Amino acid sequence: MGVAKDERAALCDLFTVVGPDAPTLCGAWTTRDLAAHLVIRERRLDASAGILVKPLAGYLDKVTRGYLAKPWDELVTLVRTGPPVWSPFKPLDELINTTEYYVHHEDVRRATPGWEPRPPAARRDAAIWTTLGRMGKVLLRKSPVGIALRTPEGRTATVKEGPDPVTLVAEPGEILLFAFGRDESRVEFEGPDASISAVKNLSRGF
Repeated sequence: MGVAKDERAALCDLFTVVGPDAPTLCGAWTTRDLAAHLVIRERRLDASAGILVKPLAGYLDKVTRGYLAKPWDELVTLVRTGPPVWSPFKPLDELINTTEYYVHHEDVRRATPGWEPRPPAARRDAAIWTTLGRMGKVLLRKSPVGIALRTPEGRTATVKEGPDPVTLVAEPGEILLFAFGRDESRVEFEGPDASISAVKNLSRGF
């Protein structure tokens, strides 16, 4: 099992517990909307292109409605079983899906008041930290100031060169969630007050 598979399984277990109408951190999406998105992303490449290509958005909406109409147990099973053998997601599961499923797992966990971060996990945190070195530069690219990262264990990385830098201090998963635009993350900020304010108000993510 890899981190992506672990997070997929944990998310599907949570889907089963909370049901199809639970809130998420993905705007107005419920858990049913999120599950349909994940299935289409991995199984319907013809439709998922509509996420980025506006002329295909209508087709994506049509395909999405079909998946939203499926029984909840069936939809969760499609997420749990993962991409089919012919999908390019299959051989690249760990590379492509580690952050996808970690973030969406937390999107469901943290949409309910009273959530707490999960305890550190060495393998998961190492995989996320590796990803942050690559994705952090994209997710935080709009920052007008420099941004560095530091974990409680002392690992460091710079993801944006710039003046008056800010250091984000947290476990890798918390930094990843912040970089993806989730305010429901626990990150400490070190640096000039004006820079910290700029980073907190930054448009983050893709």
